[in-house]
Amino acid sequence: MIRIEGVSLMRGVKPLLEGADLTLNPGDKIGLIGANGAGKSSLFAMLRGEIHPDGGNIDFPASWRMAYVAQETPPLERAALDYAIDGDVNLRRLQAELERLEALPESPHGSHDTGIALGEVHSALADADAYTVQSRGEQLLLGLGFSLAQMRQPVSSFSGGWRMRLNLAQALMCPSDLLLLDEPTNHLDLDAIIWLEDWLKRYPGTLIIISHDRDFLDEIVNVIVHIDDRKLKRYSGNYSSFERQRAAQMVLAAGMIEKQQKKRAHLESFINRFKAKATKAKQAQSRMKALAKMEELAPLRAAAEFSFEFREPLSAPNPLLVMEGVNAGYRSEDPKTYAVEEKVIVRGIDFSLQTGQRIGLLGVNGAGKSTLIKTVAGELAPLAGTATTGKGLVIGYFAQHQVEMLRHDESPLWHLQKIAPTVREQELRNFLGSFNFPGTMVTSPIAPFSGGEKARLALSLIVWQRPNLLLLDEPTNHLDLETREALTEALAQFDGTLVVVSHDRHLLRATTDQFIIVADGRLQPFDGDLDDYKDWLFQTKLGKGTAVLPAATAATATAERPAAASAPVATPADRKEQKRLEAEQRQRTAAQRKPLENRLKKVDDRIAQLTAQKSGIDAQLLDPAIYEADNKPKLKALLAEQAACAKELEQLEEEWLELHEQLEALAA
Repeated sequence: MIRIEGVSLMRGVKPLLEGADLTLNPGDKIGLIGANGAGKSSLFAMLRGEIHPDGGNIDFPASWRMAYVAQETPPLERAALDYAIDGDVNLRRLQAELERLEALPESPHGSHDTGIALGEVHSALADADAYTVQSRGEQLLLGLGFSLAQMRQPVSSFSGGWRMRLNLAQALMCPSDLLLLDEPTNHLDLDAIIWLEDWLKRYPGTLIIISHDRDFLDEIVNVIVHIDDRKLKRYSGNYSSFERQRAAQMVLAAGMIEKQQKKRAHLESFINRFKAKATKAKQAQSRMKALAKMEELAPLRAAAEFSFEFREPLSAPNPLLVMEGVNAGYRSEDPKTYAVEEKVIVRGIDFSLQTGQRIGLLGVNGAGKSTLIKTVAGELAPLAGTATTGKGLVIGYFAQHQVEMLRHDESPLWHLQKIAPTVREQELRNFLGSFNFPGTMVTSPIAPFSGGEKARLALSLIVWQRPNLLLLDEPTNHLDLETREALTEALAQFDGTLVVVSHDRHLLRATTDQFIIVADGRLQPFDGDLDDYKDWLFQTKLGKGTAVLPAATAATATAERPAAASAPVATPADRKEQKRLEAEQRQRTAAQRKPLENRLKKVDDRIAQLTAQKSGIDAQLLDPAIYEADNKPKLKALLAEQAACAKELEQLEEEWLELHEQLEALAA
C-alpha cells in the first residue's frame, strides 16, 4: 500500500502540493492526471526518492521493487536486445556472479564452496527465468515495433524516439511491484500502444501512469488521481468515469455555492438594515459573527478551456488529388558511384482524394504511412506513376517531427511573419493570442517552451494558411488532454479534406469516417472500425493466427462463392461459416451507415443553425421601423437573406428525409 500523508512540495517559489493525502492499494492501476506544471512528474520523482517533500510523508513497503523509464539513453554500442534485457538488474547481477565463479581457478580447498555457490546461482537464475529471457526480450521488442534485425543493432544507431522505446523495454523487463510510466505512448505508434495496453492489463503489480491519451487510460486504469488545487483527489474507475464524477461534483458544488451566496446576501441585508437600530443591534451583531465564521466555498474549477477553429478554405477543388500507379519511397545516391538507388515502400497506389473526405490512415510501424503522407504532401516525388493535383489545392501538412523543424531561437511572431510578411503585426499578435500565446510570450524565443506549446505553435501556422487538405502525421504528440480535445473539436468542424495518422483513437473516432490501411506494401481499404483493427493487429503483428483484412475484397470473394445445392444438416463448420457471413454483412452495413449518419448529423446541425438565423430575421421584420424609407436597403437585404434561408432549409429538410429513408432501408 502507498500512503501519502500531509505532503507539501515547493518547486522554486511555486507550491505544487499542500497537505496532500492519498492511499493507493496494491494491484491498483492508477492514472495520474492534472494540468501541465501541476506536479505529476514531481510526484514520480518523490516516489523514486530523487526529491523529498517539504512536509509530510510518503510510505510504501521497503521490499517493493520499483521500475520506471529512464529519461536518458547513452549512445552505447551494446545491441538493442541486450540493452533491453539489462532492465532486469537482478538477472544481470546473477549472470555476472556466475561468470565470476566459473572463472575461478580450481583448487582442492575452494572447489567444494565454489560448487555450492554455483548451485545456488543456477537455482537463482532459474527462479529469475534466465533461460527464457532471450525470447521474452525479443517478444517485448517486437511488440514495441522493433524488427529482429533492429534488435541486433547498437543502441547508438537509433534516433531519440526509438531510444525511448528501448528505455520503456528496460522498464517492462524489470520484475517489479511498482511500475511508474510517464507518458509512455508519446513515441509509440497505434500498433505498439495496443500491444502495450495488453501487456499492462496483465501486469500484476501496482501501476501508476501519467498519460494524455484518454482511450489508453480508459483501457487500463481502475483509479484516477487528479492533482487539483494542490491536492491529490482519488476517483474510482477509468478516465471516462472520472469525467462523469467530476462533472457531477461541479454541478453539486455550484448548487452549494449558490445556496451559500443566498444565505450570505440575506445576512448582509439584515445587518445593513438593522445595525444602526438600538432595538436590533444585538441580533445584527450575532449575524455579523455568523457571516464572519462562514467559510467561503471555493468553486470547483474546470480546466481553463482552450479552443480554436480552422478557417474556411478559400477554394474547394474536386478532386483534390489523383494518384495513378504511384510507387512511394526514397531515392538515394551512392557517394562513390553516383548511382541513384530507389527504395519502394508502397507500390501501385491508385488513390483519389475528394472534397470532404475524412480518412484515418492505419498500418503497423514501418508499413509506410509517413512515406505515403509525404508523397501526398509533395515532400517526396513519386518513384513511378503520376500524381495530379487539383487547381487551388492548399495543403496543411503537420509532419511527425514538425516541432523539431521550428527555429528554437526565434519567437512565435517571427514564425508567423515568415509566412505572412505583408500582414499587420497586431493582426498576427491577435491570431497567436487565440492559440494561447499572450503578451511577451509572442515575442520570446521558443527554446524554453514545452513540447505542447511548440506543437500548438506548429498547428497555428497551419491554421493560418487556410488549407483545403489537411495531412496530419501524429499531431497529438506532446499535447495535453485539453489541447487534444480542442484539436479534436476543431478537426471535427473542419470544412476541408482530412487525412490523419494518429495513435489517439479518440481523435480518430471523432474526426474520420473511413479508414484505409498500408499493409504488405500496398494501400488498401479497411472496411472496419478501430476494434476490428485491434483484432487484425493481434492476428498479424503478434502472431496469433492468419489475418485477413476486413476489406471490400473479402466481401467480393464471398459474393462470388457458389451456393450449395442443398444443406439438410447444419454442421459446426456450416454454422461457423454462417456466423462469418453474418459478421461480414454487419460490417458492410455499418460501413454504409456511417457516412449517412455523419451526413445526417451535419444536416441536423445546419438546419438548427438556419432555423435560429431565420428566427432572428423574422424578429427583425416584425419591427415597424424596418419598413421606413431610410431602412429600405436593410429591408431588402433581410428579405433576400430570409428567402435564401427558407430555400436552403427546404433543400436540407428534403435531404434529411431522404437520409432517414436510406438508413431505414439499411436497417430493414
